[in-house]
Amino acid sequence: MEIQQDENVIDVKNLKMYFPITRGVLRRRVGDIKAVDGISFSIKKNETLGLVGESGCGKTTTGRCILRLYRPTSGDIIFHGRDISKLKDNDLRPIRRHMSAIFQDPYGSLNPRQSAGIIAGLPLKINHMVEKSEFNDHVAALFKLVGLNPSMMDRVPHEFSGGQRQRLGIARAIACRPSLIICDEPISALDVSIQAQIINLLEELQETMGLTYLFIAHDLSVVQHISHRVAVMYLGRIVEITQAPELYANPLHPYTKALLSAVPIANPDLEKNRQRIVLKGEVPSPAHPPMGCHFHPRCELATPDCREHRPSLRNVGGSHEVACFKV
Repeated sequence: MEIQQDENVIDVKNLKMYFPITRGVLRRRVGDIKAVDGISFSIKKNETLGLVGESGCGKTTTGRCILRLYRPTSGDIIFHGRDISKLKDNDLRPIRRHMSAIFQDPYGSLNPRQSAGIIAGLPLKINHMVEKSEFNDHVAALFKLVGLNPSMMDRVPHEFSGGQRQRLGIARAIACRPSLIICDEPISALDVSIQAQIINLLEELQETMGLTYLFIAHDLSVVQHISHRVAVMYLGRIVEITQAPELYANPLHPYTKALLSAVPIANPDLEKNRQRIVLKGEVPSPAHPPMGCHFHPRCELATPDCREHRPSLRNVGGSHEVACFKV
């Protein structure tokens, strides 16, 4: 696969991922779970796009669609100028080495019966990137890159701590020198003391290897630290996307404001005096999402127009885009 250096690494256009709801012996289709409902974004080379939102909003499904672990219902996924959304498995095979993933659970994503060296170097074997005689040297170099001692290559995953397991997962993810890595909440299962180390490691690898990240998380403070841009997702749709400093200084969508109001502030005086925004009701089911703007049942600014029409992302200045009629 030939890669151009002056293009976006990934362009997602009107991506939809619906999971069928079936009933009866004949598994008759009676509806759909609209996990991702028409989202668009792009990520440039060496950029980190943070994707945030509540659990169940479609963040992980978006990442899996980009990796083509799911075949999207509709929409385009342009990876280095080529639409991969409809490619068959055989056509995807040479492309897969250029993208990888870091998973949330650093233990559940590792084979407990394989040694750490085999786990980290397996992508090299699958893609026939090294000779058998050079395999151990390449794996040792990977271990050093992620801060692990090469002498640990013969150990199995249960002999590692949580942070070491995630470093092993990162070593596996960068083995083939991919251009895009989907980070699916890579630090949420780790101790707070270890989280900063993993974030710093990801930033160092991005700088030295020219990596591009889609960083999926629900911790807004972590996303602020690592991301260049942030996209806020609600019930399968992106409601706001802009540069990270702009989002935290000037949130425009009511849902974004509510999310940021829940982030603790280290200054006790500011924390005491600021206003918390408590959303009413529950998140609607993706099987029966509301008409119009998905957020309108919980929004104090909602109007009849919000209930009937879907707001599209529109530019409100600079690179700040928001999907809200009231902005």
